[in-house]
Amino acid sequence: MKKIGIDAISFYVPSLTVSMQALAKHRDIPYEKLNRGLGLEAMSIPDVNEDTASFAANALLQLFESNNLDPREIGRIYLGTESALDGSKPTATYAVEVVENKLKDTFGERCFKNCDVLDMTFACIGAVDALHNSLDWVRNNETRKAIVIASDLSKYELQSTGEYTQGAGAVAMLITHNPSIITIDDTWGVATKSEGDFFKPRRLYNKSSIFKEVIEQLDLSYSDEELNRILNSSNSEFWSNPNDSVEVFKEEPVFDGQFSNQCYSERITEAFDHFNSINSTNFLNDWDHFVFHLPYAFHGRRIIFNNWLQWAKTNNTYQKLVDDIGEFDEGNKKDWLKKASKSNIYRDFVNTRIAAGERASSLIGNMYTASIFMSLVSLLCDALEKDIDLTNNTIGFIGYGSGSKSKVFQGIVQENWKANVEKIQLFEYLKSRTEIDIDTYEKLHKCQLKQPVYNNSHVTMSHVESGETNKGLRRYSIN
Repeated sequence: MKKIGIDAISFYVPSLTVSMQALAKHRDIPYEKLNRGLGLEAMSIPDVNEDTASFAANALLQLFESNNLDPREIGRIYLGTESALDGSKPTATYAVEVVENKLKDTFGERCFKNCDVLDMTFACIGAVDALHNSLDWVRNNETRKAIVIASDLSKYELQSTGEYTQGAGAVAMLITHNPSIITIDDTWGVATKSEGDFFKPRRLYNKSSIFKEVIEQLDLSYSDEELNRILNSSNSEFWSNPNDSVEVFKEEPVFDGQFSNQCYSERITEAFDHFNSINSTNFLNDWDHFVFHLPYAFHGRRIIFNNWLQWAKTNNTYQKLVDDIGEFDEGNKKDWLKKASKSNIYRDFVNTRIAAGERASSLIGNMYTASIFMSLVSLLCDALEKDIDLTNNTIGFIGYGSGSKSKVFQGIVQENWKANVEKIQLFEYLKSRTEIDIDTYEKLHKCQLKQPVYNNSHVTMSHVESGETNKGLRRYSIN
């Protein structure tokens, strides 16, 4: 049987961070609610000159340099993101371009010339789709190697219910035959249903109405005829545009948190059923660890509870639960379920199977497509730090993307996993970041700062072109 999977991993997380304790104090939210309730300690914030492409480029470059890879051997680089920088040009091309320029002195010009480069988008599951596709591609030829990158920016409106879950960064993975870190089985549970739980629409605003609001704010009075005459005679690129509507794209999504949780729960349950119909699995007995897409650190332990309860009924686990909290009482169903979720046996399940994968999320925040893979990195680095041998352990992956889709799959940790994970140094890096105050964070959020807060030595965006035929094209450099 062919062994295909992840041979090497790298990551990039912005150097700037906001303390959750400081944000909670500023927003007058109990810190205990965010920390003990959601598992949040800090969130990563991109600097002025950072974006989805620079995150991806940093992770990609680190993957090449840490593992002495030859770019000419890589047949495809697929990027999963929901923070694309353009409606046409793939974000992956920006990342590949800057890394190619860095590697040209060693491997020659156009060292990615024959590499297939692509973006894949399906909310937070896009990078799982990229992995799924790339595994199949690698499996068909023993000489093939692919790289999957997950890169995203999670940004919400200031003072919204999603603000404290923000995060940013990227994870890059080398996919090969006979991988050193983890093999991925060729069984995937899939569940899809079109939903509107979270999306980033193109918002339309009437141009005349905008102009009229500006005039009114200036306490001026013009007739509609005069306003139209001014607009039609304007030389401004914005106001002279012939379209009646102004189209605006915002990173901040439209979302319904409770409905999204419901969709997440329903899709993963359907995906588990699909997986089980292909490969009969006792998830409680067969999976040593559970890795999730994490909108916030403790989301996985909450979203999986109902599934765990159903699985427990087919194991002796349920009897242990009853011995601990008593028989199920339909008349007090809500109270019984609450007791079950706080029971010693469920806490033990969380602490031994889930918690290690939550550590990084607590310190970074939601990375959208990258969050499930950062959860994997967190689990591996936690085990290395605590000298826990994961060899031959089975890891279950639970992916979800709003809109909505879930994919469930599993992998086996390989004998030589430690050698590659030692290079990652995740928690050491997270401790070294620079904390910024709330005022600086809010200015970054509102795009009010023109100069970077922190001059680092990573890949950053250098400028945006303004010529007639290249306006808006982004340029990157390695400082």
